Amino acid sequence: MARRSGSDGSTPATLAAGRAGVPFTLHRYPHDPAAPSFGVEAAEALGSDPARVLKTLVAVVDGALTVALVPVSGSLSLKALAAAVGGKRAALAEPAVAERATGYVVGGISPLGQRRRLPTVLDASAHEHATVLVSAGRRGLEIELAPADLATLTAARVAPIAR
Repeated sequence: MARRSGSDGSTPATLAAGRAGVPFTLHRYPHDPAAPSFGVEAAEALGSDPARVLKTLVAVVDGALTVALVPVSGSLSLKALAAAVGGKRAALAEPAVAERATGYVVGGISPLGQRRRLPTVLDASAHEHATVLVSAGRRGLEIELAPADLATLTAARVAPIAR
């Protein structure tokens, strides 16, 4: 995979991956604002297995914001997320809260290059694939990288949090 950046693909996420020297590939696709699921839209537009395309969800676990990365083909188990970080209760964060904390808009929230580094949990299924895709920080832009690199860049815990 080649490292790429430029005016059309530079986001805090791609800059963070580039600074870390992590190999990645950017994938662009025409975003449809009416799409009911941004993650499924990305998988379909790129012809990728939805199990390899991860959605970035921001949750509140015992009062602390936490990022969860799960395949778009499934859903997040809030109970498993809470357990993965040693918490008791989890709920999805309000979109405005997620946007303020990460610096990205919903549908384009990347786990990389966030305004403030949040605790992150990567679903264990990501390691079943040589590479995974996550938002590169903009709707219609995905970054493909190895799951181990994603875990390293986000300091993620790996746990079974998807269902």
